[in-house]
Amino acid sequence: MTILFSIHVFAQNISAKTNEIRFNVKDPRFATLKTTVPTIKWVTPIYEYSNSIDQWLNVEAIVNSDVDLKNVKIIIGDGTVTRGEKPMDAGPVKSYVVKQHLRLSEGQNVVRIVAENAQGGIVTSTRSVIVGKDAVGDVVSINRKDYALFFATDQYDHWTDLVNPIDDARSMAKVLQEKYGFEVEIVENPNQEDVFIKLGEYSQRNFKPQDQLMIFFAGHGYFDETFGEGFVVAKNSLENDKAKTTYISHNRLRGVINNISNQHIFLAMDVCFGGTFDPVIAASRGNLEVGETNDNEFLVRKLSKQTRKYLTSGGKEYVSDGIPGKHSPFTLKILQALNDSGGSDRILTLSELKTYVEKLKPEPRLGGFGDDKPDSDFVFVRRN
Repeated sequence: MTILFSIHVFAQNISAKTNEIRFNVKDPRFATLKTTVPTIKWVTPIYEYSNSIDQWLNVEAIVNSDVDLKNVKIIIGDGTVTRGEKPMDAGPVKSYVVKQHLRLSEGQNVVRIVAENAQGGIVTSTRSVIVGKDAVGDVVSINRKDYALFFATDQYDHWTDLVNPIDDARSMAKVLQEKYGFEVEIVENPNQEDVFIKLGEYSQRNFKPQDQLMIFFAGHGYFDETFGEGFVVAKNSLENDKAKTTYISHNRLRGVINNISNQHIFLAMDVCFGGTFDPVIAASRGNLEVGETNDNEFLVRKLSKQTRKYLTSGGKEYVSDGIPGKHSPFTLKILQALNDSGGSDRILTLSELKTYVEKLKPEPRLGGFGDDKPDSDFVFVRRN
């Protein structure tokens, strides 16, 4: 007999939410030993759910145990039927690196790593991978969702109040929700803690492979020449904070947002000095210049690579908050792009969005950060 425990019962650093932990209670050592279980940390694929047009998949994971490992194996199937099983020569060691180059089948694939230690503790962790252009295309058409998270601040405890950020966020959220089917959330006048708590909540979500997440900051921004870094100013940020501990650093934002388990993230920042989110611009002296397919095939191509893109309202400069009730210049151009819907195909890409804002002064900046992949993109697909 085996007992299946919930992952939340153990104070173990288990790497995936799909883990199962088992102990063999018939083992005579069970009643006397302080039984532990191995841990599995995935290196690739990092996400619980992913997709690939290519049938070949690199699998790498690190298995650790407080006691010697007995065995480690990889099991491949479709979630209900097992297609193959490969045992690893893993014992007796306390740490083992799983590295395999696997050929997967078209459609749904579930890759499961099972590790057992010498005390009978067993842990299982899985990754689900959709393979093949047609299979990925079906997901694009049927099983994807877009999200937008807005942080908008116009009331400050220690800085001059602004006039448009919350109205800008509400207006953009309305268009994204009504015309593009986004699920939207607006956090108004957040303090520093509110921002990171909310981003932490999104890090705990289970996103599907084709889901997209847009994150938008509107409010004050600041660049500190001493630190060589840009900051978002929170509601409770001190104006004369020499250590900048009450500010939201771009460096921390890059790391936190990059670690959100959504494969397609677009960060837009309508704040002063927003372009210094790019470390190259932050280190510069400013003013740094940087065949036809059908719609479904186009979306498959765009949504098959990990995206970490940003668009900021300027570089290493102050930007305008705009006239009260008339939106900031940056937001006004984005709203125009969204309302134009990307033309006849009703698909707005980031390169198309850039053409709407690029004539603004100062010039907005578009780039990538974190684990962004070449040729990746974020797309707005008009639904209504």
